[in-house]
Amino acid sequence: MSPATPTAEWPDTALQLMSARRTILPKRLVAPGPDAEQLHQLFTAAATAPDHDQVQPWRFVVIPDCARASLADVFGQALRDRDAQATDDQVAQAREKAFRAPLLLLLVVDDDKGDPAVDVCERMVSAGAAVQNLLLMATAQGFGSALTSGKALKAASFRQAFQLKHGEFAPCFISIGTVLHAKPGKLRPEPASFVSTWGA
Repeated sequence: MSPATPTAEWPDTALQLMSARRTILPKRLVAPGPDAEQLHQLFTAAATAPDHDQVQPWRFVVIPDCARASLADVFGQALRDRDAQATDDQVAQAREKAFRAPLLLLLVVDDDKGDPAVDVCERMVSAGAAVQNLLLMATAQGFGSALTSGKALKAASFRQAFQLKHGEFAPCFISIGTVLHAKPGKLRPEPASFVSTWGA
C-alpha cells in the first residue's frame, strides 16, 4: 500500500490526536472494548513503528477473558514468591488486577532476535513506538488506555507462565476500554523544558 500524500490538515489533526491521549487507570476502563476490526487496526498501527532491519524485536500477547482467572493465579503466585508474608487480602488485590479493562495486552521485547549488533535500547525504542502508535489508534477509536508494569512481570513464575524465552522480557501490560471516569489531564511540558541546542 503506497503512502498517502500529506495535506495541510495533517499536522493539526495529528497534534489533536496526540493531545487527546490520556492515561486512564485500568479500573476505570469498562466494556465495550475494541471489536475484531478495531483490534486489527490497533496492531496495524503498531506495525508502522520504526524497526531496524525489520527484525520485529517486539510482540503482543492478547489476554482473553477466558484466561483472566489463570492470569490472576499468576499474579497471586508472583506476589507470594517475592513476599512469603503477603496477606490473603494483598494476594486478592494482586489477583483482582487481572480482571480490569476489557482488552488486556502484554508487550514482550526480544533482545536476542536479529542482528546482535542492534542494541537493546534500539529495540526498546522500536517497541515504545509500536505501543504509542497502538495507543494513538485506540484514542482515535474513542477508547481510553493505560500502561501498567510491576514486580510481577519479573517473577520466574510469570516468565514461565508466558513461556518467555532467554532474552525476552515483558516491560508492561496495555489496557484498553471505554472510559468510565476520567480525571482532568495533567499539563504537558513545554518543548523549551526538554529541548536544547548542542554547542549553544
